[in-house]
Amino acid sequence: MTDLRVLVVDDERQILRALRVLLRDAGFEVTTAETAQEALDAVTVRPPDAAIIDLILPDGNGVDLCRSIREWSEMPIIVLSAVGDESEKVRALEAGADDYVTKPFGPDELIARLRAALRRTGRATDEPVLRADGLEVDLAAHRVTVNDGDVHLTPIEFDLLRALMLGRGRLLTHRTLLREVWGPAYEDDTQVLRVHIANLRRKIEPERGSPSHILTDPGVGYRFAG
Repeated sequence: MTDLRVLVVDDERQILRALRVLLRDAGFEVTTAETAQEALDAVTVRPPDAAIIDLILPDGNGVDLCRSIREWSEMPIIVLSAVGDESEKVRALEAGADDYVTKPFGPDELIARLRAALRRTGRATDEPVLRADGLEVDLAAHRVTVNDGDVHLTPIEFDLLRALMLGRGRLLTHRTLLREVWGPAYEDDTQVLRVHIANLRRKIEPERGSPSHILTDPGVGYRFAG
């Protein structure tokens, strides 16, 4: 993961210094900005490969900055904030952020999430076969196997799994999944989503233990891991 450049946007210089060291040790080139305007100037002059953005900035907020970047770029964006409120997470994700990490954060977790977001951008969305730890999804054939055994999914379950796997590593909100799989009329029907996630897990997850493929961010959404 060398030679990839990450823009870090935060008005706390101590955080900027810590992230610069952390990211450089992980093999990234680092650019920093302390305001939303500095960040926009930086991505315009020399677009980075990814951005880590604080939610609260002196001249604006991370949500608006995400929305501005998303008007022209699909670079991975991780919002890093001391604000852990569920509604703020949803606002950031729906503005285009790929993930939301709450301060104080674990360095290893932040690097892992950044790498997962970068891997997602390098994966073609028309990939014919998706694979993850014994799970295989053939998009063209609409075929799903677990450890080489066929798994029968309903059309909704297949579309849901497809959306999750194509967004591997990315936290997808309830509303995003409902809108993509069921359509705009269902975007507030989280109970429908929970039922189908439970059914999907029973079919593709190991029989014992915690889910290893479809992970839950309580009250916000789901991410596909593995």
